[in-house]
Parts: sequence; C-alpha cells; structure tokens
Amino acid sequence: MTATTMRAVVVPELGAKLEVREMPVPTPGPGQVLVRMETSGVCHTDIHAAHGDWAAKPSTPYIPGHEGIGIVEALGPGADAHRIGERVAIAWLGSACGTCSYCLSGWETLCTKQKNSGFSVDGTYAEYAVADDRYVVSVPDGVTPFEAAPLTCAGLTTFKAVKVSRLRPAETAVIFGIGGLGHLALQYAKIAGGRVIAVDIEDSKLELAARLGADEVVDGRAGDAAKAIRRLGGADVAIALATSPRAFEQAYGSLRRGGRLVCVALPADGTMSVPIFDTVISGKSIIGSIVGTRQDLAEVFALHAAGRTEVIAESRSLDQVNECFDEVVGGRVPARLVFEF
Repeated sequence: MTATTMRAVVVPELGAKLEVREMPVPTPGPGQVLVRMETSGVCHTDIHAAHGDWAAKPSTPYIPGHEGIGIVEALGPGADAHRIGERVAIAWLGSACGTCSYCLSGWETLCTKQKNSGFSVDGTYAEYAVADDRYVVSVPDGVTPFEAAPLTCAGLTTFKAVKVSRLRPAETAVIFGIGGLGHLALQYAKIAGGRVIAVDIEDSKLELAARLGADEVVDGRAGDAAKAIRRLGGADVAIALATSPRAFEQAYGSLRRGGRLVCVALPADGTMSVPIFDTVISGKSIIGSIVGTRQDLAEVFALHAAGRTEVIAESRSLDQVNECFDEVVGGRVPARLVFEF
C-alpha cells in the first residue's frame, strides 16, 4: 500500500539552504506513473539550479533531482508503457512534445517544449515522484539502483558527448575533468576505441583515471595542459567537463587540425575565447552536447549490464543534502554521490 506522506528535499528559494520536508505523496495524473524512489544521484546541475546560477531559473519552491531510480507503484489514466513493480529511471528529460522536428529526428533533448526533472517539474530528491510514463526508462536486470542513478545523467551525458564527437578507433580523446562525469567519459572513449588522455588537478582523480585505463594522464597544475597534450601528439577530440572557462580554452588549445571540441560542463561564468583564424584554417569544430535521449540511456544501461563500465559513487542520506552540495562544490567527492532511500 502506497504511503500518504513522504520526505522530500525542497529548494525554498534560490540560493537558500535546502530543507527536508514532510509532504503529501503526489498522485499520478493522465499518462503519468508514481515511482517509489530507491536512489537519486547528486548532479552539479542540481546545485547550479538551486543557486540560481544561470539565466534560466526554476520557480521556487521545488524538489530537485534528475538521476532517480525506483519502482513503479501506481499508474495514472492512460499510462501503459510500464507496469507496476517495474524499476525505471527518471532522467533530466522529463518530457517533450513528441511532434516537433527535433523529437521526430532523434533529438528530443532539443525540443523547445521539453520539461526537465528537478527544474521545471518536481524531481527525485524525494521518497516518491511522479513522471511521464513515456519518458521514464526501464532499468535492466544486472544494473543495481545505486549504480543506475549516476548512469542516468553522468553516464548518459558523457555517452552522448562521445557519440557526437564522432570519435573513431585509434583517434586520441582528451577528457578535461575526471570526476562524476569524467570517469565515465573516459570509459566510453575507451569503448569507442580511442587512445585516452585524462586531465585533472587532483592526484586522486589522476590515479583514478589511470586505474580506469587512461593511456596518459596530465596534471593541470604542472603548467600549460594544452601544450603538454600537443607534445603527446594532440587531440582529435577534447571533451570539456570541468566547470571552468579556462579548462574549455585549454581543451580547444589541445586540438590537432580537424579536431573536435565537445562542450558539456556549464560554468556559472559561461564564456570562452576562441581564435577564429585558427578554427577556420585548422578545420576545427566546436560542438555543444546536452544529455541524451531515452534510447541513449537504454544503451548506457545495456553497456553497464554487460560489465563494460564501472561506476564510482558514495552513498548519502537526504538529511545530508546541504553537506553533499558543499562537498561537490568544494571538489571533495571522488566521483558521484547517491542518496539511498
């Protein structure tokens, strides 16, 4: 029997401390499912949104979270894509229109009418959440709820970034920032057949990169990382995951002729300087990559179920939400944090 009340994290106003409140369990509306949450990952996007760092801001109060894994407990009218008792993932893409040119061409994440979990609709930092039945994704056997949570955004986002980079076997990929996203980006680049160079400014992250199979590691504190990478032959692909405009410029500077820079992280101070002459003459590309589709997430889960990826994460409780945000902002997290319910 579904409970009538739940504990949930609420952003009372932008920039304020988050609060854990007792709230009514939501009722699924037409085309929605009610999910009893098992886990929910902590993403830096949740922090940026709660702090009001971007031009686009959520309306308060709201429940954050978009790496939610749980069991379907109730179906709203017309919801028939999933069944009660099924484990599903609630991702950043809460829903889209389904009829625009982006939705129809496999780019639903660019739909201008999309709704985003934990931003424009309540998210997964709660014991229960409602979600659009069409946009939750089944979690296969062999993927635990704890590991599925980071895969739902950190994995999905970096898997898509490697896809859009068009990385080919034997090409060199450089990953700037080996954290919650970067440790998975490195693995997807290896799966794609790339030679991978990892860049970070923390010894523990560089050690993690080496353990996960990086062919080279570059300490960003030791000088100009772009020059160091060029001495190693340069990058065909650079994926920028560190939340620093300087890291984006270093990533661009590491590219060989014909190289592709994939921009993923969203620094609060979000501008970078790009030399037009070099971009044109050297045939370089700059690509923006925003999360991934439901099909991409299904592929991420399939790779993990097959034993091809490893998730590095630590467990936390909802009551620790403010401390978790401080840990992430302070760079004190090995990779990812996950709330377990």
